[in-house]
Amino acid sequence: MHISLFGKRSFFAPPTPIRYDEAELRLLETSMAKLHDIVVITEVVPQGTPVHRIVYVNEAFEAHTGYTRREVMGCSPGLLQGQGSQLKELSRIRIALQNSQPVHAELVNYKKDGTLFWIELDITPLKNAQGATSHWVSAARDVTQRKIAEEEIEYLAFYDPLTQLPNRQMLMDRLERALNQSADLAQTEPGSINGALMFIDLDNFKVLNDTLGHATGDLLLRKVATRLGACVRLSDTVARLGGDEFVVMLESLPEDTDAATTYSHRVAHGILLALSETYILAGHQHDSTCSIGVTLFSKRQQNMGDLLKQADLAMYQAKAAGRNAVCFFDPAMQAVVNANAALNMELRQGLREGSFVLHYQPQVGREEHMFGVEALVRWQHPMRGLVYPDEFIAQAEDSGLILQLGQWVIETACVQLLTWAQRPETNHLRIAVNVSVRQFRHPEFVDMVMAIINRVGVNANNLKLELTESLLATGIEVTIAKMGQLKEAGITLSIDDFGIGYSALSYLKYLPLDQLKIDRMFIKDILTDPNDAAIARTIIGLAQSLGLGVVAEGVETNAQRDLLARFGCHCYQGHLFCPALPISELEVFMKQQSQDQSTH
Repeated sequence: MHISLFGKRSFFAPPTPIRYDEAELRLLETSMAKLHDIVVITEVVPQGTPVHRIVYVNEAFEAHTGYTRREVMGCSPGLLQGQGSQLKELSRIRIALQNSQPVHAELVNYKKDGTLFWIELDITPLKNAQGATSHWVSAARDVTQRKIAEEEIEYLAFYDPLTQLPNRQMLMDRLERALNQSADLAQTEPGSINGALMFIDLDNFKVLNDTLGHATGDLLLRKVATRLGACVRLSDTVARLGGDEFVVMLESLPEDTDAATTYSHRVAHGILLALSETYILAGHQHDSTCSIGVTLFSKRQQNMGDLLKQADLAMYQAKAAGRNAVCFFDPAMQAVVNANAALNMELRQGLREGSFVLHYQPQVGREEHMFGVEALVRWQHPMRGLVYPDEFIAQAEDSGLILQLGQWVIETACVQLLTWAQRPETNHLRIAVNVSVRQFRHPEFVDMVMAIINRVGVNANNLKLELTESLLATGIEVTIAKMGQLKEAGITLSIDDFGIGYSALSYLKYLPLDQLKIDRMFIKDILTDPNDAAIARTIIGLAQSLGLGVVAEGVETNAQRDLLARFGCHCYQGHLFCPALPISELEVFMKQQSQDQSTH
């Protein structure tokens, strides 16, 4: 046999064998002595199957291999081969030599001290005067560094440098292979299950990065990778998609769906337990949990994108269930996603086409004197008719469309305020507009509100913003600062649905508020449930002690109003007085109310 190598450069690679006599061969050896390429000439020894022995090596061979010329003379080039040599490539070379054909190869060789190195090799036959192959000239060069670089590039393409786990590309390649195997298996075993895909997301990972720094976060990710690897078989795949998201792919699961589900569930719960054990990170103790979404795949599911979406959906369902949980994909989840996607498209179209309208519900004080209204958005759907906000606001929040919709609501309310400002009987009315957490948190929210007020030319005192109590749960410093800017501009501020947001009451004294609004859930059973009555009375007393106004919403009976009045609340909103009405109907209501009051 012979030594080996790889590459595109060939020192001797003529299309046909070259004939040399002995004198010419000596001249050839002399000319090769000082070449930087490794050169070996072997002699064919006819013994049935041709045997090759080394008759010449140049100085580059000695420098690269550690063998002297004397040590290798008469030996087979196979002395450079070892445990890592590529048997398939060596067999290809052997066949070429048996047929007196030139050959090009890339091979692993070993130095005298056992060090591995790669060579790029061209082997050329030399024929004697009788036309028989008498010698082989092998010209090679060391390409070990290039091979290492290629391997590093390939590694970076398929592995995550932080955790050393397969990355997204490697996962997709293995998943594609598994799905193809599943399709093949389905031809003989139609009901078989081939594997499971698990999406794993660390709970509250951002908090760790924000408190202890990204270096500590990276340390946690490496430890998580190690623990995940210990939870699965060697035949399974653990990959990192990026950030704190990991994927586990289980293969060769039981054919029975129930058995495959049971096994996947057991592995997932093992991962939950493993990742919830306390970590020691740079001297700090850290407790972490994760949320896991699981989907099974078989012959019925050959689309990688669908599988990834299903596992991702199940993972978010696990988070919604309280985190530190496992959730298996249910087709109903996909139905909800599809419905939300369709709703999102319709919402965008509705905003483009101006399909939203405002209805206004009066807010009244003593003797049912109207002092303002709350603006309530409605969607005039072309097919479904009038759609109420509980059917679309959540999707508007999730999609971010609430920002555009909320801006339209504020601007429309301000235009109405400007209209009322022209009439003495309505210039005192205020319009209350609901503001979601996502709206308020937007960096440009205050600037947007002020720009609308200035552009419309309305009195800011007549605009009331009703903020949700959940704003007080986090980021209280930013919340107070923004509220201060709005208050300074003259805008009235109210906390809507007070009592259900679990806010810290201690923050109330720092907020530039004007009003608390008692949620309708406490008003509904205020006459029959002592707890609701006690809560309503407490909120009223709290507002009075802080010098704030208080409004009760959802008032539907005289008895409810009378009890609230005894508690000290004299401002109401509800169907007892008037439902939410389009502006044209509201104008009729106000005119009738004015006439009734004048007759009394």
